[in-house]
Amino acid sequence: MVRPMTELQKKEHVILVEEVLQHVRPTPMVESRLSNDKKIEIIAEKFRDILVTLGMDLSNDSLQDTPKRIARMYVNEIFSGMNKENFPRLTTIENEMQYDQMVVVQDIEVLSVCEHHFQTIDGFATVAYIPHHKVLGISKINRIVQFFSRRPQVQERLTKQIADCLVYVLGTENVAVHINARHYCVIARGVEDSHSMTATSDLRGDFKSRADTRMEFLAHCKTHNKAD
Repeated sequence: MVRPMTELQKKEHVILVEEVLQHVRPTPMVESRLSNDKKIEIIAEKFRDILVTLGMDLSNDSLQDTPKRIARMYVNEIFSGMNKENFPRLTTIENEMQYDQMVVVQDIEVLSVCEHHFQTIDGFATVAYIPHHKVLGISKINRIVQFFSRRPQVQERLTKQIADCLVYVLGTENVAVHINARHYCVIARGVEDSHSMTATSDLRGDFKSRADTRMEFLAHCKTHNKAD
């Protein structure tokens, strides 16, 4: 049975989150002191104005709850990574097994939103590190990717934020992040190209300085493509 965190554990977790996020390059945003319920209320009101301006009939039973549905989706799901309370609880263990080879997590789903047009970014991340004194629970890598994805983003910053977080949490520079994604601001508007993918990488430590390590990691990045 999973026991709820004690008040002390919650406090320690908040301190850890603040500490980690201070070592991650920031997303351009300001702190909001509004509760989630208040955010939902305000966003719903604004979206109601947008839909009416577009000419939608909000008296229609299919549309009347759309502003509130959008607001809840924004606050609780798509942009949940803007709330530091949603930062994953990270658990590391001592590297007693003295593992000194590459740990790679492939095909981590990335679902984000382009901050320029608020269109979907959809793709996969491959994340790797070479342990020093600490080893991170594998699922926590997925959760780190998800946390920083769930906010308005540019792919380059997202790639860097994931790497920044892992470098600090693991206490090693030997970290690599690669993201291959489709941008719907390219697909649904502008050039309307439905086939192009965007790849970004952040290679640090041995992944950057050692050619064999870099090549091994990049080989893992070529195994899958969102378009397959």
